[in-house]
Order: sequence, then C-alpha cells, then structure tokens
Amino acid sequence: MRTLALLLIASALGSCTSEPPAVSAAALASEQAKLAQLTAGKVAGQPQSCLPFYRSNDMVVVSENTVAFKQGRSRVWVNHMQGSCYNIDRGSNALVTRTSTTSLCRGDIATVVDTSTRTPVGSCVFGDFVPFTMAAR
Repeated sequence: MRTLALLLIASALGSCTSEPPAVSAAALASEQAKLAQLTAGKVAGQPQSCLPFYRSNDMVVVSENTVAFKQGRSRVWVNHMQGSCYNIDRGSNALVTRTSTTSLCRGDIATVVDTSTRTPVGSCVFGDFVPFTMAAR
C-alpha cells in the first residue's frame, strides 16, 4: 500500500513538470528565413550592450526568442532575448518597454501586452544587440 501511494505521488509530481513547447521544423525554417532576409548582404559586427537609437515601429518580430530593429536599409540590429518572449508573435500583442533613456539596453525588461484587453501576457529581457551592416563593395 505504501508503494502504491509513493507511485501515485511520483506520477502526480511528474505530471506537474513541463517542458517548453517544441518548435516545429516548419516554424524554425520560417524563423531562419525571416532572419536571413533581414540580414541579407549584411555583415555582423561586434555585439553592443545598448541600441543607441531606436524607433519601436521599426521592430520586426523574428520569433519568440529574436527581434530585430531596422535602421534604414543599411543596418539591422538583431537581439536574441534572454529567455523567450512568449506570445510576442500573436497578432494582437505588442512589446512594451520602459527605459529612462532613448537607448534600449541589455537587461531591459519588455512586457508582452494584449492590445485588445491591455493585459500583460508575458515578459522577457533583452540580450546584446548585434549590428548587421551592408558589406563594403
């Protein structure tokens, strides 16, 4: 009887743990294609801790882990989030940041907000910003 109780407890605890959702091969290929399109003809530079100037309307969501900020046609800054920004790629959601300067920096926290209900549905932390600049010809 004690063994049965221990097995039931173990199975109940095991069912509580969850793994992050698996990324399908099609979704991964789509993300890689979007990132390749954004960085086509550009060369990666040294990672920067802050994005010196950004406009939020120039942000492109690549995946729940990656966002990019376009700076004209010649440069794009790619940021791989520290952890996933769950639900960022849903149609009615927006990424809201609060900074004390005009820069967006590594460690800044972003909140994913459902724009129809104005409720937070997730959050994440920015990592380093990698500049991709047009290659010299």
